[in-house]
Amino acid sequence: MGPQQLELRDIHLPDTTFSWWPPAIGWWILAIIIPLLCFFIFWLYKRITRKTALKTAKKLLLQIKHDTNLEDKHKLIELSELIRRVAISISPREETASLTGRAWLEYLDSSVKETPFSQGVGRCFADAQYQKTAMIDLDMSLLITLCENWLKAQKEKK
Repeated sequence: MGPQQLELRDIHLPDTTFSWWPPAIGWWILAIIIPLLCFFIFWLYKRITRKTALKTAKKLLLQIKHDTNLEDKHKLIELSELIRRVAISISPREETASLTGRAWLEYLDSSVKETPFSQGVGRCFADAQYQKTAMIDLDMSLLITLCENWLKAQKEKK
């Protein structure tokens, strides 16, 4: 066989331009991992923030409960502020920050059994902190117990 009898083709060089599509497998993996990682970090942040707010609130509630120097009027104000701060911390701010009066009490009732805020001892959270004098028939121990139950319900609610 001589060189004239072989059917050889000329050398073909590859294209000088290359396509970016389809991307390599590493880019596909990054496209999946980065959004998942962002979601996980956001979820973790929310979880840690929620637990921290509830733990801090429980400590503050114990301080209010055991503080003998505070009058009932001031305890009521502190409890009201504490419940409001916790609600804003664990729920969307737009949802809870503007609630007042009856709507606020209904929001608080939404996470506990029955309606202790709207129709029970918790009614004082609607407007009693704005009164000049303390309510005479206010049972502070029941109110503190109600706040403790509400905080426990928030922990279970997730």
